Amino acid sequence: MIVSHSSLRFVHNPAGSIDLAAAELAARNFLAALGISLDDEHLHATPGRMARAYAELFTPRPFDPTTFANDEGYDELVLARRIPLRSVCEHHLLPFVGVAHVGYLPGDRILGLSKLARVVEHFSRRPQVQERLTKQIADWLDEHLQPKGVGVVIEAEHTCMTLRGVQAAGTTAVTSTLLGSLREDARSRQEFLSFTGITP
Repeated sequence: MIVSHSSLRFVHNPAGSIDLAAAELAARNFLAALGISLDDEHLHATPGRMARAYAELFTPRPFDPTTFANDEGYDELVLARRIPLRSVCEHHLLPFVGVAHVGYLPGDRILGLSKLARVVEHFSRRPQVQERLTKQIADWLDEHLQPKGVGVVIEAEHTCMTLRGVQAAGTTAVTSTLLGSLREDARSRQEFLSFTGITP
C-alpha cells in the first residue's frame, strides 16, 4: 500500500517481503529530507545502494540445521570462538559488529560446527538489540539440540554509541546467556567463560 502525503510516498509491505524499488524511493526521500542533494554524480546512485545494502543486512541465508547422533557419547564442551557478527541496532538502524562465542554440552545430538556460525548469522540479519540476539541464539540451540547446557557470549561495538550521542569510541558491550549445566554448575560455567576469554 502506498500513501501520498506532501510529495512523500510511504510504503507498507507485508512482513517478510522486499521491495527494492520502494526502498530506493524511501532512501531518496530520506536523504532529501536531511538536505543532501543527489544531483552530484557521486551521490546519484546512493539511494539504490542504500536499499540493496539494507536488504542484504536484513536477509539471512537459509540453512539446514544438520544434527548428528552423538554415537560416541561425547560429553565435553563444544565451543566455536570469535564467530564474526554484524547486525543493526533496531533503535537507530546503525550497525553493531563484534564476535560471538557459542558453545554447548552435548546430549543425544551434536550440531555440524559450521551451523553454529549460521545460527549467529540467522538471528543477526534483522534489526536487533544485543541482549535479545544473545538469548535467541542460546534458545535456538537449546530447542533444537536439547543439550545438557548452552552458553553464548557476544562482544560488540555499537556505532549508535560510538559515532553519535555519547561518542564513546572503543566501548564494547558484552552480553551472555547460559542455560542448563553451564548456568547451574559453577565448574562448567567457569570452563566455558575461560575458554571464551571472559574472566568469570
